[in-house]
Amino acid sequence: MRRAPLILAACLVTACGGTQSAAPSQGSDMSKVNAGVIAIVDTAPIHLGKAKGFFTEQKIDLTITPVAGGAAAISGAVSGQFQFAFANTTSLLTAKQQGLDVKVVANGVSSTGEQGKDFSAVLVKPDSPIKSAKDLAGKKISVNQLKNIGDTTVRASVRNGGGDPTGIEFVELPFPDAPAALQGGQVDAIWVVEPFVSQAISQGARPVAWNFADAAPDLTVAMYFTTGKADADLTGRFTAAMRKSLEYADTHPDEVREVLKTYTKIAPEVIAKIYLPKWPVEVNKASVQTVADLALSDGILKQKIDVSALVP
Repeated sequence: MRRAPLILAACLVTACGGTQSAAPSQGSDMSKVNAGVIAIVDTAPIHLGKAKGFFTEQKIDLTITPVAGGAAAISGAVSGQFQFAFANTTSLLTAKQQGLDVKVVANGVSSTGEQGKDFSAVLVKPDSPIKSAKDLAGKKISVNQLKNIGDTTVRASVRNGGGDPTGIEFVELPFPDAPAALQGGQVDAIWVVEPFVSQAISQGARPVAWNFADAAPDLTVAMYFTTGKADADLTGRFTAAMRKSLEYADTHPDEVREVLKTYTKIAPEVIAKIYLPKWPVEVNKASVQTVADLALSDGILKQKIDVSALVP
């Protein structure tokens, strides 16, 4: 979910020109596709779909290239390195506002919408005086990236709990470092996603807010996207394969946990316990609009966005 600043000027170089399409594989009618995807729990469906042959069915020879976060995914897609990529909702909204020609082609991952059973949470030390989301007002909270989906949804939790989020001090800290920072007292609370939610809880941390579930019902957290240069036929086939992959992952959690062992470094005993997200086939456009409106009120976006420009 990490996003670094995007530089619009990068789009003006020759690498951004022309029509983006996938070259057929040598000696076959398969289309080679390179997808930029973060190696996290959220992206299990594309890995599972590749293993199950759903992309092969669509005559796609899929290469999944790990990227560090949304910035690398977006810049890679814009430059033509990737035909498709995965990024969180706020990163895509920010890219769209910056004038980058990104277009959503499939849902990526969604909140379960269940308090106490989601893959994203705000946690505190077991003896912390913070008992609820309201108590997070004025506190120091870690997020993996400033001015992104983390601080926006944490503020939503505080507002929903009756608190004032304006005085929160957000500190940028990579997810893997957050549980130790909490234990060491560097921050009052941490926002993390799985597997770090389960890790922190196993170390005694206590959840006080489930920020994705608080922000919007069935929040669409991230999506797969392409650019305006994409080949229409290939995009249709990729979308069909992704939709089948999402549906399969959402109904086969045991196979999801197995495929996580193939592309993440999460320990098997942790994989067995983590809260899995939901992978609905359809993007929840109302929740994307909610995120856009929250980001506008937080000053992350500079003007109101109609999400129909991003999500057809």
